[in-house]
Amino acid sequence: MRIFIHTMYYLPEFGSAPILMNELATQLARNGHAVEIVTTLPRPPHNKGYEGRFYVRETRTGFRVKRILTNFTRHHFGRLIAWSIYTLYTMVHLAKVRRGDVVFLRLPPLQLGVTGILARFLRGARVLLNVQDIHPDLSIESGLLKNPLAIKAALGFEKWIYDGHRNIVVISDGFKRNLTAKGVSPDKISVIPNWVDTEFMRPLPKVNPVSEKHGLADKFVLLYSGIVSISSYATLVRILETAALLKDDPEILFVIVGEGFKANDLQAKAAELDLPNVLRLPFQPYRDVPQMMASADVLLVPLDKEKSLLSVPSKFYNYAAAGRPVLGLAHENSEIFQIIRDTRCGLCAPPDDPMRIAAVIRALKKDADGRAAMGANGRTYALKNVAKDLVLKMFEELMTTIS
Repeated sequence: MRIFIHTMYYLPEFGSAPILMNELATQLARNGHAVEIVTTLPRPPHNKGYEGRFYVRETRTGFRVKRILTNFTRHHFGRLIAWSIYTLYTMVHLAKVRRGDVVFLRLPPLQLGVTGILARFLRGARVLLNVQDIHPDLSIESGLLKNPLAIKAALGFEKWIYDGHRNIVVISDGFKRNLTAKGVSPDKISVIPNWVDTEFMRPLPKVNPVSEKHGLADKFVLLYSGIVSISSYATLVRILETAALLKDDPEILFVIVGEGFKANDLQAKAAELDLPNVLRLPFQPYRDVPQMMASADVLLVPLDKEKSLLSVPSKFYNYAAAGRPVLGLAHENSEIFQIIRDTRCGLCAPPDDPMRIAAVIRALKKDADGRAAMGANGRTYALKNVAKDLVLKMFEELMTTIS
């Protein structure tokens, strides 16, 4: 097969999308497929070596990468412009697509679905829409989209996108329920979770070079690692408020590792609360991530109420593979709550209740044996359900069967 993978974000940028899309392309190329990634030039601070360039072609091990320049801004309107520029580029790139080729589109942005419709009707391609976030719901729930007419138009556009595709793959049952409630036929929706490299992300000792470098080895560490985004910001603020309730305990340290367009707002909130028990770190080198995870005693999965009802974030799978207990800040009816409860890989607390969160943290701190058992349960879950080879095989099989 010839497979074109469209993703806004790719290495050397950090985050789940760049890493997962690189692993998908590598595996497909290793299995004999002709693979090309269509993406953007990396954004600051990951753009070293790309400065001043508009278009770049690269060759990786077994596949090609084509990049186009987009604008970079943390402003919401600017991000919309960046999404639109990238979508226009993918439309132009359809000239390279032949009948029967597979066009894989990683959403968001939702606009990328237009490329899929054109690929199907104009080029005769077999299109697979991979939905990683439900837009425009996220923009509506976060208050970014308020005008009733704009909301109506956005929901209409979303419906048109999904109506125009035969094959949609979502990352959770909650996503599938959301789309079917909007009238999307369940017959064209597959549920395939994001995956984790369980050989790379594995249980390691707490005392390691990374934990010693950052002074974590002798602390009870609660760690969040990921993008500081709309979907996580509100609950990360609750975590800061929880830290304020626990700052009299010198053994407890909250560590927030990550970047994102809400990172500055989170930093300002931490300064306002004057929290000596909160450590902010940028993304660490990828090779150090397993040791960073091992530095934690508890790994945090923060989701606001609406988001938790939809999604199982990919960071949860990495946390589980690392063999550390998780604290899910999620609604009790959510899929992530149910997984944590059923696998006994951690505990959960309401995302909007710092008092309850603090109480759960105190209980976890006292129960070293329980934490060890939870971590082992999480590792077992990851190996059986979301290991890389298992999930990538599901994607490859789906690509061979879609029409």
